[in-house]
Amino acid sequence: MAIILAAGPGKRMGADKPKVLMALDGKPLVIWVLEAVCAAGIGRAVVVIGHQGELVQQALEDFDVEFVWQTPLLGTGHAVLQTEPLFKSHKGPLAILLGDVPRIRPETIRRLISTHCELNASATVLTAIIDDPAGYGRVVRRADGTLDRIVEARDADSNIKAIKEINTGTMCFYAPDLFSALPAMTNDNAQREYYLTDVIGALQQSGLSVTGYRSDDLRDALGANSQAQLEQLKRL
Repeated sequence: MAIILAAGPGKRMGADKPKVLMALDGKPLVIWVLEAVCAAGIGRAVVVIGHQGELVQQALEDFDVEFVWQTPLLGTGHAVLQTEPLFKSHKGPLAILLGDVPRIRPETIRRLISTHCELNASATVLTAIIDDPAGYGRVVRRADGTLDRIVEARDADSNIKAIKEINTGTMCFYAPDLFSALPAMTNDNAQREYYLTDVIGALQQSGLSVTGYRSDDLRDALGANSQAQLEQLKRL
């Protein structure tokens, strides 16, 4: 099962439509993601919509997906929380992907989920190393190399910003642990939003297993938060 986050506007794109409907090679970003999810063998996909969500529904009318509305837009953690009624009885892995990371590969999604299950983890984060990590949340590891927490770019100090391992935004959770931790989120951050990444630290503090799966392919990591990043994806 998978959740695709697709509620945000395209302000930084300079577009008056949902960011996930911006086109890459003639195809909306969110369709790239949904096709990868389907190719990975995931049978049920829920898309979280918000800003001009009707347009996203129209773009995906040929796909067998479910939609959940997020209103108002209060961050990624709040978005996932809106899906709880659909997954309250699910006792297995739940993949979460961003609708604006279009070139993630199906094999990467499969490996993320299989790693998560093999390690019996509460949460598994897909990470990557990039030379210019500006704008991305950083993955902070402990001295023994295990994953400690994720710090969003806007909340990072100079030491954290020097880290080149990023959170790609793609994660896999054991569903009961995820929905138990989400209500405890706070919005005490620069954006005043409820970050899904805060759940990672909360699970760690509860003594549950959190791990990372590092991709060696930038296609799995690069999002389209601006026209410049979209052009980079086109070049790749």
